[in-house]
Amino acid sequence: MQLTFTKMQGLGNDFVVLDCRHAPNQLSTTQLACLADRRYGVGCDQILVLEPPTLAGATVGYRVFNADGSSAEHCGNGVRCVARYLAARGAVADNRLTVEIGGAGFELTLEAAGAVRVDMGIPRFEPAALPLAVAARAPRYSVKFQQREWSFGAVSMGNPHAVFEVAEVASAPVAELGAFLQAHPLFPHRVNVGCMQRLSEERIRLRVFERGVGETPACGTGACAAVAVGRAWGMLAARTVVELRGGELIIEWSGDEHSPLAMTGPAVEVFEGTIEL
Repeated sequence: MQLTFTKMQGLGNDFVVLDCRHAPNQLSTTQLACLADRRYGVGCDQILVLEPPTLAGATVGYRVFNADGSSAEHCGNGVRCVARYLAARGAVADNRLTVEIGGAGFELTLEAAGAVRVDMGIPRFEPAALPLAVAARAPRYSVKFQQREWSFGAVSMGNPHAVFEVAEVASAPVAELGAFLQAHPLFPHRVNVGCMQRLSEERIRLRVFERGVGETPACGTGACAAVAVGRAWGMLAARTVVELRGGELIIEWSGDEHSPLAMTGPAVEVFEGTIEL
């Protein structure tokens, strides 16, 4: 099977975009994983599959697959790449569009210098939204790792996140903690794991282990989750800059649990190509 693709990236979080708006995606989990393999395929953190929308008013529908071929519910850096992909092909009017994923619509605005602003929806802190296997919602939860108790906040940004505050992200055991929690009974659907260092009320540093992928240079939903948890803990401002290894994202949220959160950051098309699977 010969497949045409577009490689894109947002802050180094890289994607293979498959445009299946006119022909359905028929790739198996094994083929998706092969496509994402950095030695035997194109190589990426996630695969973004564009499809015809089912939601009225949406420009496109899309699905996200992790590097291991498993399905993901959402991707913050990926949705910005979808917007830039469509804009470059004349499918966006007035620099605004709605992208559908999982039956929900997300509004995006194309801004100057390649930036895209995304309405990421309302952060959900209820344990069932992740899901998180605890009896009741709490501001903080704990888990035993490396012979001590680690405190974390939990939130769904369409996909599940556990956020840990650390003194220094540079020395945080991101890979070990992330891998440990993938098989933990607290997270029956696995979880994305963020380690956050507060620099000031308006700036944090963050590293994220993404389920099905491992640590990535940047994670859009992870940045949103970290700020949502930080706001819920009363330690961050309504506008926070998130420093990731791949660059910076701006996250804005009032802290009102009935209001959506916004993310702004870049998205870049790298190259187009074909591959034989």
